[in-house]
Amino acid sequence: MMDIKKRSDCPISSSLDIWGDKWSLLIVRDLMFSKQCTYGDFLKSDEKIATNILAARLQMLEANGIITKQDHPESKAKVLYKLTPKGIDLLPIMIEINLWADKYFTLPTDRKEMLEEVKKDKDAFIREKITELLG
Repeated sequence: MMDIKKRSDCPISSSLDIWGDKWSLLIVRDLMFSKQCTYGDFLKSDEKIATNILAARLQMLEANGIITKQDHPESKAKVLYKLTPKGIDLLPIMIEINLWADKYFTLPTDRKEMLEEVKKDKDAFIREKITELLG
């Protein structure tokens, strides 16, 4: 595990040191909703992450046990990234960020539909999604 120099003992600060920058959370988002991604998949996201930033964030997330690399079944040149159980445990936080955004922004239809499912029974949605991600 990468030794992160903590700014303080505050749990929020310590957590943000690992996954609190914009790019790390977007990588986690992509993995939560795609289950697995290649390096190229991340580069295709609408946010247009730079290759040097992507490489650094993937390395940091892997070193901190949020993601794991696996051999790609169809290509020796590619690697598949997946969330670890530690990364999957970020799901409730991601759901809350989405719910906050739904309150203050106009969201795309597909995201609104997902959030309608969440609002019906958040705990059940989270359990089902975790099962799917672990599957």
